[in-house]
Amino acid sequence: MNLLTPPEGRSIDVVCVGMAIVDVLAHAEDTFLESHAMIKGSMDLIDTERALSVYAAMPPAIEVSGGSAANTAAGLASFGGAVAFVGKVAEDELGAVFAHDIRAAGVAFDIEPLSGSEAAAGTARCLILVTPDAQRTMNTYLGVAASLRPIDIDGALIASAKVLYIEGYLWDDPGAKDVIRTAIAAAREAGTRVSFTLSDGFCVDRHRAEFLELIAGDVDILFANESEICSLYETAEFEEAVSKVVGHVAVACLTRSEHGSIILTADGDRIEIPAVPATLVDTTGAGDLYAAGFLSGWTTGQSLAESGRMGSLAAGEVISHLGARPQVSLNELWKDHR
Repeated sequence: MNLLTPPEGRSIDVVCVGMAIVDVLAHAEDTFLESHAMIKGSMDLIDTERALSVYAAMPPAIEVSGGSAANTAAGLASFGGAVAFVGKVAEDELGAVFAHDIRAAGVAFDIEPLSGSEAAAGTARCLILVTPDAQRTMNTYLGVAASLRPIDIDGALIASAKVLYIEGYLWDDPGAKDVIRTAIAAAREAGTRVSFTLSDGFCVDRHRAEFLELIAGDVDILFANESEICSLYETAEFEEAVSKVVGHVAVACLTRSEHGSIILTADGDRIEIPAVPATLVDTTGAGDLYAAGFLSGWTTGQSLAESGRMGSLAAGEVISHLGARPQVSLNELWKDHR
């Protein structure tokens, strides 16, 4: 089986599995981060008390639906792809916002919201502080997003897809680990390709050994930025990390901010993709949208280089405004760009 091409005869391009989160975004100075003991550029898991205190102290904010895999799903739909998202929300105001937004984006989202006592934790939210250098620092309250369980995985849905896309953040919940394993097992049985994003360097630090095992045995396409891949292989040298990831997966897509991205294959091919010039406003969602662009190209039979350019274009669009989802049709933007 050639892992560099998608399977044929599938009705869905990508099934994305991840945390259903509503982002609360605000501009803030570095001093705000310092006063609240936040590490710039990190994603910190917080409890209810911390969520309430940070939210109360935040400058004026906007609410937009987010979540890593959900952002990727929205990007895929914006390119015109057929995509489904699997995640959990509560039957509350933020849950309704999330469900409306992702469906309005053209993504199939069919899981019923949790209600009653099961919904007590509420829909997940991520409090995002964007500093003047456009770096985002995230404080995530998982709520019911972490209650995703294997029973929520529809094997028939995954069998109808060309590729399964999973976010690494899910690994932070012990129960959700079984979700990932169940989804991957369903994909393997159906011949659906498996893609995985490392999500965050601190997430990698928490789960390095398990991620290495997962990637070497179950992942076909890996997405990571420079800090994440270096963290995975415990090196400060990017090229050393590059040499180690080759052969572990069929394709590795490694993003490097303004330096573009590198696509590596198990056969030793290395493709350099330049960044698309953009006015940097907010880096939230850059990696998510790169994955959306790449998978949009790959699932429609484009070359790895062309797929990488689509990823670069999508990342450039999303960093040019506040929020982690595209504000224009990526399909039309790609047509104009070409």
